[in-house]
Amino acid sequence: MMKKLQIMLEMIKFKHTVFALPFALMGAFLATRGIPSFRVFFWVIIAMFGARTAAMTFNRIVDRRFDAANPRTEKRAIPAGEVSLKESWLMVIVSALFFFFACWMLNSAALILAPFALSLTFIYSLTKRFTWLCHVVLGLALAFSPLGGWVAAAGSLSGYPWVLSLGVLFWVAGFDCIYACLDADFDRKTGLYSMPASFGRKKAFRLAVLFHALAFLLFTITGIVQGLNFVYFIGIALTGSALFYQHIVVNPKDLSKIQVSFFSMNGFIALILFVATWISLLLSH
Repeated sequence: MMKKLQIMLEMIKFKHTVFALPFALMGAFLATRGIPSFRVFFWVIIAMFGARTAAMTFNRIVDRRFDAANPRTEKRAIPAGEVSLKESWLMVIVSALFFFFACWMLNSAALILAPFALSLTFIYSLTKRFTWLCHVVLGLALAFSPLGGWVAAAGSLSGYPWVLSLGVLFWVAGFDCIYACLDADFDRKTGLYSMPASFGRKKAFRLAVLFHALAFLLFTITGIVQGLNFVYFIGIALTGSALFYQHIVVNPKDLSKIQVSFFSMNGFIALILFVATWISLLLSH
């Protein structure tokens, strides 16, 4: 039983929740101008784990035939026969129920927002079949993270800094565009859409630079409009350095270090922005 659970958690890259969770907590902290109640903190975490698990499992289900045909992904749990479709669909349903229950426990506004947020994550999984804007759709899905955190703590969208969600959108679109370079040839052969497959790796990297520049600008503006102090802007400087580092170590001709860029650096960015926000708010009291 434990081995099966371990396989399923690896299938959905459970540890990569670090990309979205810090931004959800960031939204909650900004809404309360400090540390939210334990109740809000707890249910936001449950909601994020539920939503991401449901979304990632759905993605693995609908992409199973492509994963089986792709040498890079053929050993994933579903095409390898380690996890059945029945088990996967059960995981989607249970995770979605956890998500909706957590939103219900938070407030009515969170519950109203929940179907839109979860539906968008499901829609993303289908976008590679018809548009190279799939990276932007993924960014839009994750942009609900800080928005959801804010609503969880405040009970409404009043005063929400939309520039923060826009920053998340472009940050995610940028790193997903880079990561998609690994499958550019396969996507092109199988008729799937992505920026690298549609425009080539070199142009995709240029678009990723543009997206990350916009993300950096929008994260900076977030700190200004929210009146955060110097600690947040130290976090912004570290974020800019991490974004710059990604584009130094990974390039269209050398994708060998893309795992470092995609996982380590982007996990660092999410955590550093959350921690910088938290400390900035604490020092402001």
